[in-house]
Amino acid sequence: MITLNIKAVIQSDIRKVWETVREVENYAWRSDLSKTEILSEKQFVEYTKKGYATIFTITAAEPYKRWEFDLENSGIKGHWIGVFTQNGEETEVDFTEKVFVKKFFLKPFAKSYLKKQQARFISDLQRALS
Repeated sequence: MITLNIKAVIQSDIRKVWETVREVENYAWRSDLSKTEILSEKQFVEYTKKGYATIFTITAAEPYKRWEFDLENSGIKGHWIGVFTQNGEETEVDFTEKVFVKKFFLKPFAKSYLKKQQARFISDLQRALS
């Protein structure tokens, strides 16, 4: 299992950060997605620019504090935890992802790929809220 963590300070109010991250249908700020699809109140799908689908199942949501979900696609299965903390006019985000790589040939590349994805998500989020 691979465990990755990224922390960042976003120059925005916690409500805006929370709403941006959680508003699945409004994905235009994400540079890695081509579309999203809501399956139910607790489940959604994100599609990469190349059409690769990942299913997300929400497991916990404490407004403006914590959001958790399970994720799965053909290559990985895991759990994501997002913690949001207001610090004055800024918001600190702390995202942890625990992933099991399903395909052995992907294992050597998975950690660096996932780190790159986390960094892109933070960069996109900062740009969207600046």
